[in-house]
Amino acid sequence: MRVRFIGSGDAFGSGGRWQTCIGVDAGGLRLLVDCGATSLTAMKAQGLDPGSVDAVVLSHLHGDHFGGLPFLILDGQFSRRTRPLRVLGPPGAGARLSEAMETLFPGSSRVRRRFPVEVEELAVDGAPAALGPLSVRGWQVVHECGAPPLAVRVDDGRAAFAYSGDTEWTPALVAAARGASLLAAEAYTYDRPIRYHLDYRTLRAHAAELDAERIVLTHMSGAMLARLADAAHPAAHDGLTLDL
Repeated sequence: MRVRFIGSGDAFGSGGRWQTCIGVDAGGLRLLVDCGATSLTAMKAQGLDPGSVDAVVLSHLHGDHFGGLPFLILDGQFSRRTRPLRVLGPPGAGARLSEAMETLFPGSSRVRRRFPVEVEELAVDGAPAALGPLSVRGWQVVHECGAPPLAVRVDDGRAAFAYSGDTEWTPALVAAARGASLLAAEAYTYDRPIRYHLDYRTLRAHAAELDAERIVLTHMSGAMLARLADAAHPAAHDGLTLDL
C-alpha cells in the first residue's frame, strides 16, 4: 500500500497547501481519500492522472473534503474517460454530490456520460464495504456538516490506512486506528480547542490509546504550522509519499 498526501491543508489553504486529498494505491486500485475543492489542480500539478482514480472515499461533505468531486467527474467526461468511478461516503453523499454539481454546473448531474459514477453510502459503525480486494470502513465522529461525518479506513489485508477526518476527540478514533499501519490525524491547532476539530495537545494526550504503527498530522491551520517544531509527531506535507 502506498499513501500520498496530494493535499494536506485546511479549508483556507494555510501555508499554501492544497485542501485534503490523500491518494491510496492498494490492491491494484487507486483511491482518493477525500477530494477537496483544489484536488484536481493538485493532482495535475503533481503529475498525477485524474483518469487513473478508481474510487473516492469521502470522510464528510464539506467543500474542502468533497468539493473537488464535481470537477473530477467533469474532467473525466471531457477527457473521454470510460472506466467506472466509485464513490463511497457518508449517508447523504449521493444527494449532496448531485446538488453540488447542479449548483456549480447546472445540468451536469443529469448528463449522459461515457462512464458510470456509482455512489455507495458507508455504514457509520465500522461495518466494511467491499471495494474489489479492499475493505473500506467508516465510524461516525463529531463534526457538524449536515450529514454524518466519518473517520475512514482502507485495508488491503496486509496494511491499513486510517484517517480521522475532521472531528473533536472521540473514542471512534480508537476503533478506526486499531492495528492501522498509518493514521493520518487532524491537528487543526496546537493547543487551542475549536469545536468540531482536533487540536494537537488533545491528540497527544490520547496518543497511547491509538493503536497505529505511525501517526502523521494533517489538516493544519497556520497556527499549527507555526508550531510543528513543538510536536512529537511528524506532519504531512503536499506530495509526501509513504509505503506501508
